[in-house]
Amino acid sequence: MVMDNTPARIGKSIVISGEVKGSEDLIVDGRVEGTVNLSESKLTIGPDANVAADLSAKDVLILGQVKGNVVASGRVEMRAGCSVEGDIRALRLAVEDNAVFRGKVDLTQAVTKAFDGASATHSGGNF
Repeated sequence: MVMDNTPARIGKSIVISGEVKGSEDLIVDGRVEGTVNLSESKLTIGPDANVAADLSAKDVLILGQVKGNVVASGRVEMRAGCSVEGDIRALRLAVEDNAVFRGKVDLTQAVTKAFDGASATHSGGNF
């Protein structure tokens, strides 16, 4: 059986309220409210997405708007033009110029640990 590596997609006109869970890569272009849990997969928040949810995935790429906490067992990447309001916990964090971030960052090996890291308010640029 041949596996298709194309990520699943939530389209621009789709609104989901509740919990999204899965084991494949996901691209969100619409609106999601609640939680998104993709523990072994990559989550991409598209440039037109408006997400009011707590996000948990292996890797998270943010191009749009997110209001909620982000937890990644790997990398969180915030691209130019995105907006994140919430705490980030991951092994690695990349922030491009013109990305807007308001929250706390915890870059530790133990991603299951509770937030107690330093506060940071960041409006673009690199740390």
